[in-house]
Amino acid sequence: MNGFVAKQGDGALLLALHIQPGAKKSGVAGRYGDALKICVSAPPADGKANTALLDFLADWLQIPKSALRLKSGQTSRRKVVRVEGVGSEALARRIAETLQE
Repeated sequence: MNGFVAKQGDGALLLALHIQPGAKKSGVAGRYGDALKICVSAPPADGKANTALLDFLADWLQIPKSALRLKSGQTSRRKVVRVEGVGSEALARRIAETLQE
């Protein structure tokens, strides 16, 4: 498992993210220290970037948006998202495919 995914006792996963709002397009940009860098096209105002982030993650991970919750970093570029309904191996595989590791 990589450094930006942590398992919780209840089976959920915590995903450490670094967000770049206001990008030309939304997508996974790669590693950023111990976090996964995600670009979102929404501006960082009125929670629009947070909403766009959760929408992107739901689509990328192919899970319902209700399985995602912003745990910390509501007003920061550094965020932690709680992910339910995805196994750690499946998430690691999806990240590796995207990063082409």
